[in-house]
Amino acid sequence: MSALESLIARLEALLERAERLLPPPPAPPDWQALAYRWQGGRLLPVRQVHLIDLDDLQGIEAQKAAIVRNTRQFVEGRPANNVLLTGARGTGKSSLVKGVLAKFAKRGLRLIEVDRDDLIDLPAIIDLVADRPERFIVFCDDLSFEASEPGYKALKSALDGSIAGAPENLLIYATSNRRHLMPEMMSENLEATRGPEGEIHPGETTEEKISLSERFGLWLSFYPFSQDEYLAICAHWLETMLGKSALARRPGWRQEALQWALQRGSRSGRVAWQFARDYAGRFK
Repeated sequence: MSALESLIARLEALLERAERLLPPPPAPPDWQALAYRWQGGRLLPVRQVHLIDLDDLQGIEAQKAAIVRNTRQFVEGRPANNVLLTGARGTGKSSLVKGVLAKFAKRGLRLIEVDRDDLIDLPAIIDLVADRPERFIVFCDDLSFEASEPGYKALKSALDGSIAGAPENLLIYATSNRRHLMPEMMSENLEATRGPEGEIHPGETTEEKISLSERFGLWLSFYPFSQDEYLAICAHWLETMLGKSALARRPGWRQEALQWALQRGSRSGRVAWQFARDYAGRFK
């Protein structure tokens, strides 16, 4: 055996030993699941999916109608938009996304929850689901960015701007308390001729920040509830948990509900649901 052949044989043996040390390839996703989380570069099924009946979401009828219409168009293979849901906390933004999953799951809709830090993997997710028959919503909850975060660029490209077009079976739904998803500085509103760090055209930086939210085709805004709206939501949940007749025998619940909201500093759907659970748990 020549020196070269001996070297090749040794390299092959070394590679064989190294391959035995490598982890096995990941198993393919369980495509029977309704919802998934993207973790560690893998699509993991959610075993207990939190499905919400859209009829339980009160006080947001206009937003509900808009997202249902958009999602129906999507599952029927018609043109539809990526959706940005922004506004007051606890008003039903995330619940609305879970609600459309419950409504359209039997028609092939699936949900993939992706954390902000994992948005850099969006191209891999898109490639993974592009040939599937299901319709996928990539769900980014409570989304906001700092200027230096890599997920910002990845999301921007996935929405509209990459050389690779988005597959027709995937949309992105995101919730945020910020309309423009990134912090805005007062100095950016002064139209100064020089930015705070010596930038000659600070207005262009502002446009860059705004451009991400503008790539969502459908914007849905959520606002704090009035006292009457808050009490109506409390009544809905209490009737669901206790029954209408049982609730009628306890008229004092309204005052307790208002005190609960005062203590929490918010009249939101989340606070109403939390009050109803506490109240029903005490008297059921």
